[in-house]
Amino acid sequence: MKIRLSDLWRWDGGIDRGPYALIGVVGFALKHNLDRLVASLVFNRPWGIFNYWIPPGEMVRITSLSPQDVRFFATLVAMALPFIWIGVALTMRRLRAIGLPVWLAVLFFAPALNLLFFLLLSVLPSKPGVASAAFPVRPSSRFLDRLMPDSPAGSAAAIVLLTVPLGTAATIFGTFFFPSYGWGLFVALPFCLGLGSVLLYSYHGPRSFASCLVVSLLSTVLLGAGLVLLALEGIVCLVMALPIALPLTMMGGVVGYLIQRRPVVMQSAPSTLAVLILFIPGVMGTERARQVEAPTLIVRTAIEIEAPPERVWNDVVAFAEIPDPTETIFRIGIAYPKRASIAGQGPGAVRRCEFSTGAFVEPIEVWDAPRRLKFSVTVNPAPLEEWTPYGSVHPPHLDGFLVSRGGQLLLTALPGGKTRLEGTTWYQHHMWPAEYWQLWSDAIIHRIHLRVLKQIKRLAEANARSAASR
Repeated sequence: MKIRLSDLWRWDGGIDRGPYALIGVVGFALKHNLDRLVASLVFNRPWGIFNYWIPPGEMVRITSLSPQDVRFFATLVAMALPFIWIGVALTMRRLRAIGLPVWLAVLFFAPALNLLFFLLLSVLPSKPGVASAAFPVRPSSRFLDRLMPDSPAGSAAAIVLLTVPLGTAATIFGTFFFPSYGWGLFVALPFCLGLGSVLLYSYHGPRSFASCLVVSLLSTVLLGAGLVLLALEGIVCLVMALPIALPLTMMGGVVGYLIQRRPVVMQSAPSTLAVLILFIPGVMGTERARQVEAPTLIVRTAIEIEAPPERVWNDVVAFAEIPDPTETIFRIGIAYPKRASIAGQGPGAVRRCEFSTGAFVEPIEVWDAPRRLKFSVTVNPAPLEEWTPYGSVHPPHLDGFLVSRGGQLLLTALPGGKTRLEGTTWYQHHMWPAEYWQLWSDAIIHRIHLRVLKQIKRLAEANARSAASR
């Protein structure tokens, strides 16, 4: 296993798993210590190993970067360039040695998945012409030989019996024991489920591309059905997770299909499956150990009202019962506002906005009639009622994972006795990938705003018409 310095920069040829794993571990250790030294000695700021686990969009918001932050991260990027070159070059050579397409090197840049990718490349054997004598091909697992049927239908049935219980156990681990609702649950689990299903399905021989995709998707769909039947999760949140889970499952299935086409690589299927099983709880445990404060997000929605601010103000402070919703998003279980009342007047008064799942308690911070009402939120009800075949389910994500921090209603006088009413909500959600779940949370809060603003519009315009007629 002789390694030369010139081998680190080459793009051609292949590299065996032993040198690849060794260079990867040593390279990461060297880079981390260089980053830590520069961070502490030059910029006087801490830098730990878990900083690499924070997605860039969550670790720092571009709009909030100070000049010192810009210099710090620019320095880290500049220091990372030679390591990126070496990592990509060695990964492409490793893929070539295994017999997999070199374009899979893009997974080197995928958060969370890149660690699993490295582990797989360190386990899978090279083609016979590249394999090192120090790392001979291992014989197939006798246990899996007996366990997995030869026929495609039998293999698919065995996969259901294996992957669904393992996926359920991983979900319980990531929601009840380590309730992180992050990359481990929504990225690592579906990818590994798709990859592991295809490796088991094709254990005795190559399968077609279409059947591999069907098997990978079937494992995820049946896992979701099992979570509903076991009263561990509701239908609404599973439907929300499908747009991210199914593509990742298919991605895992594609990788599995590429692996199973090479019989020499499939000799290490048992080792690969063991890596997959250990990888998921490892990511979940790391996320739990490195808890990141979620950023505060803002949603603003505006509407125009045919009434002056003086007529609108009283309905902003408190409003009567809103008719039952007709919007699909509320009829499937998302919490919706029903009415609002207030105790007291001015700063310190307490507003209660009643939702279908409970009441938001909103102490008033700014009472600037008839222009601005600003409040904090001290009590948050559940964000939704889950659909379930049972009476009710209450998964952990209903408590504290989508939290409103405050709100504001701003009235702006317009020409012609009209008012522009803008509603603002400041909130946090503690689910990752944050950008994906923000698409859902922003859309839901926008719909909630519209329901409240339209009710205020109806009441204020009715009062204005009544006053005009008098």
